Amino acid sequence: MLLTSCAKPIADFILPSNVPEAPAKVRFENTSKKGETYEWDFGDGNKSTEESPSHTYSTSGNYLVQLKAMKGKKSTVEEKRLLVHAPKNCFVEMTTPYGTMLIELYNNTPLHRDNFIKLVEEGFYDDLLFHRVINGFMLQGGDPKSKNAKTGEPLGTGGPGYQVDQEIKNFHIKGALAAARTGDNINPKKRSSGSQFYIVQGRKQTDDSLKSIQTSRGIVYPEDIKEAYKKQGGTPQLDNEYTVFGQVVKGMEVIDKIANVKTARQDRPEENITMTIKIIN
Repeated sequence: MLLTSCAKPIADFILPSNVPEAPAKVRFENTSKKGETYEWDFGDGNKSTEESPSHTYSTSGNYLVQLKAMKGKKSTVEEKRLLVHAPKNCFVEMTTPYGTMLIELYNNTPLHRDNFIKLVEEGFYDDLLFHRVINGFMLQGGDPKSKNAKTGEPLGTGGPGYQVDQEIKNFHIKGALAAARTGDNINPKKRSSGSQFYIVQGRKQTDDSLKSIQTSRGIVYPEDIKEAYKKQGGTPQLDNEYTVFGQVVKGMEVIDKIANVKTARQDRPEENITMTIKIIN
């Protein structure tokens, strides 16, 4: 019989019982025996030395997860395959100097969803600026002229050379991703910019403010939308005017951080705030 102090550690762990969907936060349950320290390789280039770590897989795939259990100079390794499904809905990850936002694109606005995906896959948005920021209102970006723009250079007129037909169906709750556009006087059909967008910050609403908008605009808000406007905030004054085609589902604090920066003429941030966007699949 081996003495306990001489026995090898036995590496083992449990995967989730259900196949997760990207972006997926997975907790690994370490069931190793006699181990003192551990090394995890999650199969996507990331590692950990925690005993039972959690890890987020941003994209789908079949990942080889490795756990090395160690005791002194002795060790064993256990490997298991983790399948992460592609999400049913489309998500994008928008990275800024102030953090990262995870954004769900709506399926009920397919023209805007597919156009945005196309531009992201082409790298169109990489290193563009949030060129217009208004605290308590929104953050605007997507002008290709903002890439390498000089300090003080006027921005907001650039695009890919086309517009997208309006798909006005959703609401401007905080975190909403919406398409910018030119005014009704030259754009009566409310067509969207081919690339420029804004992310709503807004303010918390009251029953009276929502009632006023409902009366003036002929909008009937569902109860859940009313509650969202009152608890989260938003810009309901833009409802029925612009196409909302997505929603920030993680990283809402990034909106507030960017909204707080100092701005100069035409609401352009004094410090360049760049973006990169990638598809989660």
